[in-house]
Amino acid sequence: MRRVFLLVFILSVISITSQAQSSGYKTALGVKVWDGGGISFKHFVNGNNALELIGYFWNRGTRITGLYEIHGPISGATGLQWYIGPGAHVGFYNTKYGDGAFIGLDGVLGLDYKFKGAPINMSLDWQPSFEFGDNRGFVGSWGGLGIRYTF
Repeated sequence: MRRVFLLVFILSVISITSQAQSSGYKTALGVKVWDGGGISFKHFVNGNNALELIGYFWNRGTRITGLYEIHGPISGATGLQWYIGPGAHVGFYNTKYGDGAFIGLDGVLGLDYKFKGAPINMSLDWQPSFEFGDNRGFVGSWGGLGIRYTF
């Protein structure tokens, strides 16, 4: 039963990723806000697969995150897509839990909307992560609202 479930899951992912989905833009640059602010650069490498690089800056440090995002359309909602994917980060912190540089693994789950007739894209996502090091571990409070100019 496990093998059947795994096979169905793999075939579903392959089917979704092999279909060329148009996001309505190729590259976008803008800001991402949550608990602090950041710069977001997103680029579609093919059909529905994008890379996003985010530089977060806030009063306790800096965090650079890279994400691989698989996008899929939401039927009946032109310009709106869901996305999911893995990633990694490096953070430089000065907090009560410890100072220094730390690395971690990330995930992302979100919605992406491209305004028709305007070079504007918005996204809203959740980025749970696991950070390695003393006083580190699972962090579920990352994510953000992205507003980007598309080109």
